[in-house]
Amino acid sequence: MKIVDVNPFFHPYLGGIEARLLDTCRLFAKKGHDVTMVTGQLPGTEAEEEMDGFKIIRLESRFIDIYNPPFISSKNVLETIESLNADIVNYNYRWAPSYNKDMGAYKGKKVFTYHNMWGEGLGLTGKFSEISDNRYRKYLETYNHIICVSNFVRDDIVARGFAPEIVSTVPSCLNSLPEMADKEGDFILSLGRLVKTKGLDYMMEAMRDIDCKLIICGKGPEAKHLTKLVKKFKLEDKVEIKGWVSDEEKEELMSTCKMFVMPSIFESLGLTALEVMSYGRPMVCTDVNGLPETVGDGGIIIPAKDPKAISEAVNSLLGNNEKRKEFGIAARKQTEKFLWEDHIDEILRIYQSVIDG
Repeated sequence: MKIVDVNPFFHPYLGGIEARLLDTCRLFAKKGHDVTMVTGQLPGTEAEEEMDGFKIIRLESRFIDIYNPPFISSKNVLETIESLNADIVNYNYRWAPSYNKDMGAYKGKKVFTYHNMWGEGLGLTGKFSEISDNRYRKYLETYNHIICVSNFVRDDIVARGFAPEIVSTVPSCLNSLPEMADKEGDFILSLGRLVKTKGLDYMMEAMRDIDCKLIICGKGPEAKHLTKLVKKFKLEDKVEIKGWVSDEEKEELMSTCKMFVMPSIFESLGLTALEVMSYGRPMVCTDVNGLPETVGDGGIIIPAKDPKAISEAVNSLLGNNEKRKEFGIAARKQTEKFLWEDHIDEILRIYQSVIDG
């Protein structure tokens, strides 16, 4: 099968979409398929590259750094894709007009992978996102099939009028389960992009009633605001905002935290939750979108935007070692449902059905 994946961002930029694409490109190539990734050319990257058995084509691009990730416009998207004579093309993004327009005009067999919630965002960002997604619908209707990262996302897409038979769920997954650490550190962890939809304002407020250190890792436009909240709530001795951390430090933190707290307001799947849970660490997370589906019995699920619920859930685990251990065991078991070895062939089956259809 000749597969072309398309996304404005790719390695070395690694968000949730890009991590999934890196995994699937490697696995498709390992299974003997001809795989090409078409993406924007980030500064310092080669225009063309071979990686782990698949090809990367990076298009000349312009970036405007107004959000995380930045706005991107790339040249010759349609011309490049048409030149590859693919059996199937998979597109993954909704916020890059140069890609959206050209992928909408592409006449070959194509699949759209839906990674986020429709209208995701808060305030003006949420309103813009809703308008943007409503406008994108005309392009989405040109695809032969839609793959969603969670059943919640799938149900939402079907509820918006898309035929159930062309909408499937294939979650983002882990490649393997890591070894679990014997030690436990004296801290709770938050990890991810620092944006409003992650609900960290409510976490800061909750920390006034939590007697444990919180380590926050990640970059994003909310970093300065969170630093101000630390000062406002006098949390300097409780909260450490580390920013970006290396993969080695990230693994150390995930494997030794007392628990992972995810107070998200939107979360289509929660790939970071899976990563931490795979180390046998319990979760405290909100009941939004696809997150409960991901976490399962691996933690305490609470209402969104509720600092008191956060502090009560965290404190209940801090004060009960046995309960924390039980949730950790359940968390590890839950991640066994999210391994690529059990799901990668489903994507290929969908691709083949589109090609045959």
